[in-house]
Amino acid sequence: MRRRAAIALALTAALVYGCTPAPEPSADAPATTRAVVVRQTDGDTARFVLDGGAEESVRFIGIDTPEIGENAEPFGEEAAAYTAGAIPVGATVWLETDAELRDRYGRLLAYVWLEEPVTGDGAEVREKMLNALLVLDGYANAYTYPPNVKYTDVLRACEREARESGRGFWAE
Repeated sequence: MRRRAAIALALTAALVYGCTPAPEPSADAPATTRAVVVRQTDGDTARFVLDGGAEESVRFIGIDTPEIGENAEPFGEEAAAYTAGAIPVGATVWLETDAELRDRYGRLLAYVWLEEPVTGDGAEVREKMLNALLVLDGYANAYTYPPNVKYTDVLRACEREARESGRGFWAE
């Protein structure tokens, strides 16, 4: 049902904004929306322009990176730099939402795919999803915010691997 709603939304946007809709994803592929990076805010938040023209602040689901700025935490700048390198301004990504669309600050909640996902299985998550790469390389903790729990098991496994391998902030 969610897939049909996502497809209907994409088709409506295509009609309203005059863009050509993307082909329907395979039955196994996660429902995603293409977006272009406008700027990175920190390690786990960035701004994107979605297909159709809406600009959104997006909080990455299932992870937490150290803070930067006024309440700076150790390794926060490194996490922000990692995100900036992975999704430079102008890059195209694919955003996948989960059960809850927004956080208490009004930010869109999403998994950020660096390439369009085909299956959404654990191996593809580890290879193509920025949220998982941040955890795998030791720049973020896996952090579950119910009800957004679709990839919790994969993200926890990534954290365990990063910790055991001493990557990123686990090296200190």
